[in-house]
Amino acid sequence: MTSSPLRVVVAKPGLDGHDRGAKVVARALRDAGMEVVYTGLHQTPEQIVEAAIQEDADAVGLSVLSGAHMTLFAKVMDLLKQRDAADIVVFGGGIIPEGDIPELTKIGVAKVFTPGATTTEIVEWVRGNVTQQ
Repeated sequence: MTSSPLRVVVAKPGLDGHDRGAKVVARALRDAGMEVVYTGLHQTPEQIVEAAIQEDADAVGLSVLSGAHMTLFAKVMDLLKQRDAADIVVFGGGIIPEGDIPELTKIGVAKVFTPGATTTEIVEWVRGNVTQQ
């Protein structure tokens, strides 16, 4: 029996209107054989969590360039716990200061990719750290 591909929701929470990076990551994951749902711009944490649950996602990738990463990531993590979906792996990237990464890790974000991360690095991390639910 062959396993089905990993399912990843890629999302842009908040008011940030720049989504090129999110689209590049979504395409790289798709090209690597994963099922990817890109939710589009201006998603609320509630919409992102709902999409992850509806899509039976194994992981959620958040892209934040607006500086609101601490609030937005924390809200997504809290909502996943509230919805009994804390087993969905959350990773992210964007303009996130190195000093904020330990706090994001503490709240349960599995990995934070900073500018300069390659799509190969992201794909390999997802393959190595996300398992099917």
